[in-house]
Amino acid sequence: MDLLSLLSLYRATLLEDVVPWWERHALADDGAVNTCIADDGTVLCRDRWCWSQWRAVWVFSRLYNSIAREPRWIGTARGILDYLRAHGPLDNGHWPLLLDGGGRVVRGYESIFTDGFAIYALVELWRAERDDRLLELALQTFRAAEPELEQATLPPIFPYPAPPEPTARAHGLSMMFSLAFHELAQATGDPRVRAAAGRHHRRVMELFLRPDRGLVLEWVRPDGREYSPPGGTVILPGHAVESMWFQMHIAREANDSQTLDRAVETIRRHLEIGWDERYGGIYYAVDADGRKEVGWPYADTKLWWPHTECLYGTLLAYEHSGRPWCLDWHERIREYSFAHYPVRPYGEWRQKLDRQGRPIRDVVALPVKDPFHLPRALIHCIEVLERMTHRRR
Repeated sequence: MDLLSLLSLYRATLLEDVVPWWERHALADDGAVNTCIADDGTVLCRDRWCWSQWRAVWVFSRLYNSIAREPRWIGTARGILDYLRAHGPLDNGHWPLLLDGGGRVVRGYESIFTDGFAIYALVELWRAERDDRLLELALQTFRAAEPELEQATLPPIFPYPAPPEPTARAHGLSMMFSLAFHELAQATGDPRVRAAAGRHHRRVMELFLRPDRGLVLEWVRPDGREYSPPGGTVILPGHAVESMWFQMHIAREANDSQTLDRAVETIRRHLEIGWDERYGGIYYAVDADGRKEVGWPYADTKLWWPHTECLYGTLLAYEHSGRPWCLDWHERIREYSFAHYPVRPYGEWRQKLDRQGRPIRDVVALPVKDPFHLPRALIHCIEVLERMTHRRR
């Protein structure tokens, strides 16, 4: 497909399918989003995973900021925020992981990733409203999270699998907080936040991205040495591509062409190692050295989110490099994704397939249908395609 056709496809998918599905089925009277929900829109339970609530705040804020100034979208984002503010943060400054349908805390500070999504969402909502109280709340969350990330032992990282040892460094932490802190630093100019963002950016590019392999390991020792297999050699191809586009966003602001070039090649390397040549699609996890035993649960499944991240990652790589392989890979991933994930009678996408592309119901991370990876990828794809097609006019 040419770029204009892709732009039309992604706009239609976002605005005629995905967003209307969430607005039709998932918005609750108390302001929250029902994410324990079936593909047909049936609400399965009213548990509120705050990880997903914050992600929805980001999505509806970004729709308003980037796609159209629709008052209902910013109203939805503000409604979810008001719900979250009514039930957090906790006394320790962190955000709870899970509330029940009545707003009672079921699981408290069990995932520092929830703090990361809170910062990410608050900055995006601030861009729409310019309410500095949002930035202060984001900074309060930063002040709770940042010291935890620098301790000798890992903070709570649910739903990550158990680390090789408590002192391991986790790629997902530096990946998430490099971008969340970077965006907060952009909004506030706070030097402490900018320094923290830089630390995590460098850890991704210099510690987890192994120069000899060209691959991103999920775990490394505190001194940078690798753990033994299988846990020490696990690769999540979609996670690595997502991480690289995070780092590209950071490097663009600094005009760091070397990091941009390296990230583009890293995207290519993970697509090559992650693609299932027999059945198509991107594996959830693979071993860096090709071993059959992979140190990650559900390694051979085909989840929706790695494919959405690769759709955007390949377009961003093409915008920067102009290399034909980026569009070749984009088309391969698009064909697989649109053939396997859309739920035609209802809208949106199913989220979990086995290796052969058959739907599964297992809980792989959280028991939710998450309003995040697909709409975020579509928004970012639209943004980059509009930039590229505008330059060609």
